[in-house]
Amino acid sequence: MKLFRFIPVLLMVFCPGLPVRAELADGILAIVNNSVITREQVVEYVAPAIDALRQEYAGQMDGASLFEQKVSDVFNDGLEQLIERQLILHEYDTSGYVPLPDSFVDELVQDRIRERYGNRITFMKTLQAQGVTYEQFRKDVRDQYIISAMRSKNVSQEIVISPYKIENYYLAHQDAFKVGDEIKLRMIVLNKSANDDQEPHRMAAEILTQIKQGAAFAQMASVYSQGSQREQGGDWGWVERSVLRKELADVAFSLKPGQMSDIIETPQACYLMLVEQRRPAHVRPLSEVRDDIEATLRTQEQSRLEKQWIAELKKKSFIRQFP
Repeated sequence: MKLFRFIPVLLMVFCPGLPVRAELADGILAIVNNSVITREQVVEYVAPAIDALRQEYAGQMDGASLFEQKVSDVFNDGLEQLIERQLILHEYDTSGYVPLPDSFVDELVQDRIRERYGNRITFMKTLQAQGVTYEQFRKDVRDQYIISAMRSKNVSQEIVISPYKIENYYLAHQDAFKVGDEIKLRMIVLNKSANDDQEPHRMAAEILTQIKQGAAFAQMASVYSQGSQREQGGDWGWVERSVLRKELADVAFSLKPGQMSDIIETPQACYLMLVEQRRPAHVRPLSEVRDDIEATLRTQEQSRLEKQWIAELKKKSFIRQFP
């Protein structure tokens, strides 16, 4: 269903001041079994996504038509998601599932309040500012829990990714697992300050001297480095050239295994690097990427099963969408 005609409604909400009739914000877009989905509900549901689009395209006059297309896509997708939500809730209500006890829903609500608002006073003020009643909030929490549980039962629990599928995916996507030349790197980072940008260089020189006299690079890194890998002894693991800024990469990839750099100085910091090992460009072994492949295949299978499940729910439901 084309929804370009609903773009004025969204522009009215997210771009105040445009001459759009207020009455366009009302109206029924769909009926799903015994539930009604209004245009206002869809606008509210897609509000965060539309707001992000508005900020992304702010000031881009040549992007107006693209913005409108994006708005239309988001609106269509939002309507479809709300239809699916109602299908799932109706399935729960009509398939003999035990209703959630009120006490359990109350616990869910309290957990949500603690997680998102911290305390009940902030929570109530936020609801008031949003024009949402406590009963609406409670129902939304209940519905979200049911939808998540139903998706888990009907989709996620059925997914089993076999080693055979993982190996086939690996063989069919070799290009995705190619990596360039790599080095196993340790690095000491000494940041410069506005007060004294010479001290890091002096400190690096002292560290360099101690390492040449027998101190372990990893130990010196764990004591003096200000980099994020300090606790790991400055260990960056295996890295490709693209991971490092150019002035560091040029030096690091010129070093031989076991060789340490001189002091490398940039406007922001001083660096010392030690290359422990090197390995040429290669395809990552299956053992390194197995978990990533399994996650990818699981996501793909979850999407397929969910589409199949939703299609089955649609077949046994009454759905009417209005032009």
